[in-house]
Amino acid sequence: MSSDATEQLFIRTVREYRSLIYKVCYMYAEDNEHLKDLYQEVTANLWQGLESYRCESKMSTWIYRLSINTCVSYLRRHSKHSGVLRLEEGAFQLIDNSDEHAMQLRMMYEMIARLGKLDKAVIMLWLDEYSYEDIASITGLTRNNVASRLHRIKDRLARNMNK
Repeated sequence: MSSDATEQLFIRTVREYRSLIYKVCYMYAEDNEHLKDLYQEVTANLWQGLESYRCESKMSTWIYRLSINTCVSYLRRHSKHSGVLRLEEGAFQLIDNSDEHAMQLRMMYEMIARLGKLDKAVIMLWLDEYSYEDIASITGLTRNNVASRLHRIKDRLARNMNK
């Protein structure tokens, strides 16, 4: 693939999957600066790996895997980050706080942000309606492990929601 073709593919891909990349980065970021760093790291890895994408899975699945792996690796390399989201004022500006459903949604995302790295990835994928098989493929877990993790995560979130 020519350099221009690769660049155009990269631009289209980032444009199309921008919200997916931001969502993954957001769930691993501690603050806005950290979010920007993670996003930049993911897009750099996307640029480096785009030509090696083999179409064995959906593009969105590949980008999810790349984004999660990049964020987790970044957190390991930069140990000063604890991996726990410190919610800033206005971090959930996109969620309307005027009704009960919106408040519950906000609370759920705050609780998800506090999960461990792998559990966070599993529940985010499940909320995006990925199959257990796709989640297993992205995370490297077995299908049965995905099912049991999801059950435990949902139970934990439900218990915390009812407190």
